[in-house]
Amino acid sequence: MALTANSQGSSDNNKVYMLLKPFSLIGRTVIDWVNNLGAAVIFLSLALGQSFRRKQFVKTVRQIYYIGARSITIIMLVSLFTGMVLGLQSHHALVQFGAEGAVGSLVALSLIMELGPVLTAIMITARAGSAIAAELGIQRISEQIDALHTMQINPIRYLISPKVIAAIISFPLLTAVFDLIGILGGYISGVLLLGLNAGVYWHSTEVYVVMSDITNGFIKAVVFAIIVATVCCYQGYFAHMRKDSHGAQAVGLATTSAVVISCVLILISDYVVTSLLI
Repeated sequence: MALTANSQGSSDNNKVYMLLKPFSLIGRTVIDWVNNLGAAVIFLSLALGQSFRRKQFVKTVRQIYYIGARSITIIMLVSLFTGMVLGLQSHHALVQFGAEGAVGSLVALSLIMELGPVLTAIMITARAGSAIAAELGIQRISEQIDALHTMQINPIRYLISPKVIAAIISFPLLTAVFDLIGILGGYISGVLLLGLNAGVYWHSTEVYVVMSDITNGFIKAVVFAIIVATVCCYQGYFAHMRKDSHGAQAVGLATTSAVVISCVLILISDYVVTSLLI
């Protein structure tokens, strides 16, 4: 009789466990995300606190070249065809309402307020962010970062701070390049290929684009720079602490996580910043 009661109690416990297991998984996932978020914020604050030193200037300039200057080719290529597609689609849609004169303003505002900052951030994440995460991950698993500790060199000041500051400087500059080339792409598509009047195109761009639109785009670029630099550096720096892999595999997964998380946070933060700026 007692054995039957124990079996019944064990069965009930198993049922309760199976019912609560999904909630337990969700809870653990949320706790991990909150812990990682807090650690990333502390990581960023330490990096920014070590940035304003005289000896950081040369390393920061090198990172600006690596993150910014070496990304300009892909930025110009993507922005040119993005602007051409916007010009084509805008002309096709607006000509049905007799408003093809607004093609210039539509292309310019779409690029300056949304597509410019977002696509620039995603392109830099794909080119430079992934490389940063992989570089730091390799330095971690090869114990180069531990060697810096041994030599009493702060690895965050030496490795992370220049990358964060370089990203904050490079993202707005590349966003400006993206906007300008994209507007030129819209001109090529709308004026040279579709026959829109050039004066009308530039006049609508000048009239409807105001300084606040440009400022909002640059604010987004700075926010995206902080997100991308923090996520990519954090993932690479702590690649050795991953629970699901070790060694070279951990570097690959850290690089993948850095790119995916950065792109997701770029889109989420784009909505949040837009809602705050409107």
